[in-house]
Amino acid sequence: MKNPVNWFEIYVQDMQRAKSFYEAVLNVKLEKLDIPSEMEDENSFQMVTFPFVENEPNASGALVKAEGMEPGGNSVVIYFTCDDCSVEESRVEKAGGKVLKEKFSIGEFGFCSICLDTEENTFGLHSMS
Repeated sequence: MKNPVNWFEIYVQDMQRAKSFYEAVLNVKLEKLDIPSEMEDENSFQMVTFPFVENEPNASGALVKAEGMEPGGNSVVIYFTCDDCSVEESRVEKAGGKVLKEKFSIGEFGFCSICLDTEENTFGLHSMS
């Protein structure tokens, strides 16, 4: 079966703060998404995307600042793949977030850490070691 996840959005209030947080924790570069000019408005709609590798098993997604779409308190948790989730976990608090649950075993499926970003969104880190 093909991976059913193909896109995710994490809603934010402060785009630069959220972008800096995810770049620091995941050690990646997020890029501004080119969107139609009539949609783009610095105050009501912005998007920056996470890295995506064509023809590889990965999902694409973005941080989104959109009027009427508030961050935090949601019931969706996105898990980011890591070589060892304790590495990314160690960057969370320095980047302004909070570790809710330190690295723990999920048996044969590896390990997870549960964290809170600067926008009060919960996210997970997953690794096999």
